[in-house]
Amino acid sequence: MTEKHSLAPLKTLLFSFHAANTIILSFLPLYLQFKGLNGTEIGWVLATGPLVSIFSQPFWGYMSDKYKTVQRMLLLCVIGLLITSVIFFQMNGLIALLIVATLFYFFSYPISSFGDSLAQRRADELRISFGTIRTWGSIGFATSALLIGELLNRIGIQYMMWPFLFFALLTLVIVIRLEDVTVDSEPIQLRDVTRLLKNKPFMFFLLFMMLITIGHRANDSFIGLYIHQLGGSEGLVGLAWFIGVASEAVVFALAGYWFRKYHPLIFVIIGSFLYSIRWFLYALIDTPMMVISLQFLHGLTFGVFYTAAMSYVTRLIPSILQSTGHLIFYAAFFGVSGVIGSLLGGRWMELFGGSYLYTVLGVLSITGTILLLIYYTIIKRKTINAN
Repeated sequence: MTEKHSLAPLKTLLFSFHAANTIILSFLPLYLQFKGLNGTEIGWVLATGPLVSIFSQPFWGYMSDKYKTVQRMLLLCVIGLLITSVIFFQMNGLIALLIVATLFYFFSYPISSFGDSLAQRRADELRISFGTIRTWGSIGFATSALLIGELLNRIGIQYMMWPFLFFALLTLVIVIRLEDVTVDSEPIQLRDVTRLLKNKPFMFFLLFMMLITIGHRANDSFIGLYIHQLGGSEGLVGLAWFIGVASEAVVFALAGYWFRKYHPLIFVIIGSFLYSIRWFLYALIDTPMMVISLQFLHGLTFGVFYTAAMSYVTRLIPSILQSTGHLIFYAAFFGVSGVIGSLLGGRWMELFGGSYLYTVLGVLSITGTILLLIYYTIIKRKTINAN
């Protein structure tokens, strides 16, 4: 099988799923606001996903490693996503939304991490940059954000279920035809997972990383409401996401040129520092167009930070535990950070406004940057002493 043929289905999967996920990430807060929920209640619904992912990510990763398949686990998750999403969009009350959201996110969150895990493995096999594959997810995200944002601006946010189902069904078709990865190792046992939890560099890195990703996840949840708060429309929300993710796609696509020259932790720290600058700038602005004009920083923050963090974590994880380790990484990056960012962000947004929220996020990012710099110094010193 040629490289082109082996990568095309995977790239298409990343494109279609992230196109669907964009609709949830970008417009669900506005949809819930349309349903009559306040900032705190929206925060609770959005926090359901990250909270569930803390358990669902390791669970699906363990099942994937145990049964030595990614494709079949992906198929189960996409089918579950389709069924629960139809039910979710029929719900109105807060309690009903929370219950169904729990099921929806149980199936939704692992899909992205499985896709990225596949991309990382395939990139390693072909000796190419992970970013050159992952960029197709960003392209799907950016395209969907721009087109669906304008569509919903015209037809109404209440109809967001239909474009979501279109891309989700497309994802299902692709997963059915997707080539599974080849796993030569023996299926893991539950006790093997404890090896990851005892890996101190891995666990400390996740802890320090979360000070950065809390801000990232809070922004994911509330940038749409912030733009609305400043007087923007659904179309401007979509434009903001388009510019941000388009810049992310460029960074991913060019990762092979800049990424391999230095230790990935160097780029993790650079991304962390840029996050701090980004949030402080957002705290100072007062028009939606100023938010949009700064969205190019998304690529220089998430694109750089995520690519480097994924690469570094892969170095720390034994090959037999790749799926489990990647999904634990996801549970920290998008799960724990997402719970904290959604709950506290929703409350701060309701009580104090967006400017206060972004100031706090800037302080958290600066703190995380300092701790990661100390972490890198210790790791480097240990490496020198070992040699």
